[in-house]
Amino acid sequence: QVQLVESGGGLVQPGGSLRLSCAASGSISKIHGMGWYRQAPGKQRELVAHISGGGTTMYADSVQGRFTISRDNAKNMVYLQMNSLKPEDTAVYYCNSQIATTMTLQDYWGQGTQVTVSS
Repeated sequence: QVQLVESGGGLVQPGGSLRLSCAASGSISKIHGMGWYRQAPGKQRELVAHISGGGTTMYADSVQGRFTISRDNAKNMVYLQMNSLKPEDTAVYYCNSQIATTMTLQDYWGQGTQVTVSS
């Protein structure tokens, strides 16, 4: 069993910052790519940021320069530092990772954490 658990969401004013964390646990052999997605009401889930097993990062154009993804391989954690937040960043944020166990290699998702940017 593998689980991803996000934390760090909340309510923040425009221009503020939040840091999301995601912890992977269970019978993990190796964690490959890790990423953050978000889904706003009435919209499709979209990729926000991704970090490969080797540390290569990529960002959606809408968050480039404001968000930073990082990972701690020793702790099986991935983070998303979000600065200069805008109301349009309001969404449920999901952690995603490609994880190998002794039996499988597959995508896993967290349960999501709400981020609300509002004055």
